[in-house]
Amino acid sequence: MNKTIKILWVAIVLLVMLNLTTIGTILLRNRENSRDNTAIVLDEDQQNPLTGRYFRQTLGFDDAQMNIFREAHRSFQYRANDLIFGMDSLKNEMFAELNSPTPDTIRLNDLSEKLGSYHAELKKITNAFYLQLKTACNSTQCDQLQQAFLPLFRDGTMNRGRGYQWNDSIGSGQGNRHRYGRRGRGE
Repeated sequence: MNKTIKILWVAIVLLVMLNLTTIGTILLRNRENSRDNTAIVLDEDQQNPLTGRYFRQTLGFDDAQMNIFREAHRSFQYRANDLIFGMDSLKNEMFAELNSPTPDTIRLNDLSEKLGSYHAELKKITNAFYLQLKTACNSTQCDQLQQAFLPLFRDGTMNRGRGYQWNDSIGSGQGNRHRYGRRGRGE
């Protein structure tokens, strides 16, 4: 009986040590990843958030480039989040006004103008952020940076006219640009 109790205590001690080691490993990795995992979330539906980890792994940013990213990100993220919050609030106000018994068109127009100015400011700071990162990139990284930022500039609503694909400003992929063919004769 004494031997089985000793074996059980050894098993319990080993399991406790294993649990503590696992928890310690998880906490350590989370702490390491939180440094490079600062996300830029301009759109919740965005496919790949622009994180420090993304720039380090995909673009191959070195430590100096990561420092440039962190500095640029600090000034950008705070202002972008503030603008996005303001835009969401304005949209909610607009929707409430639209659904009121007697909507005030003057107020709706003012809210629309304010929303437009917030959006313009958001694009300006996004442009500045992009240009700061672009100065830190080499030519290969610039191409990857362009692909990373593309979703921020194409929202799926551009040029959806006849013969154009989603996000297709040059009409590629549809064959002929004219609906009746190249010469306009139904070819």
